[in-house]
Amino acid sequence: MKGVLSDEEEALRERRMMKLVGRLPGWLSRRVHWLLEPSRRWVRIPAGVVFMIGGVLSFLPVLGLWMLPLGFLLLAEDVPLFRVWSARMLAWVEREHPGWLGEEG
Repeated sequence: MKGVLSDEEEALRERRMMKLVGRLPGWLSRRVHWLLEPSRRWVRIPAGVVFMIGGVLSFLPVLGLWMLPLGFLLLAEDVPLFRVWSARMLAWVEREHPGWLGEEG
């Protein structure tokens, strides 16, 4: 995993990501699926940057640390290095916190 994922690693990352998105409430899951469509890059990149900035400013009301991973995962769809990191992060989640993906621990 130097900078590009193999087809198998990408398929695993995608499967884990869809499991995580599937755990979201219905309305939010639909919006995330919409954002993850390849043609939505023009919305996904600015949204990812805004979420990451919001996460950094989590000391302000309404904003929170939850925004950092969401922004990171949105940017990972378009930034190859973030894609590799997100694959590692999702593998860790599946291994250490399988309940987050809806699996038995």
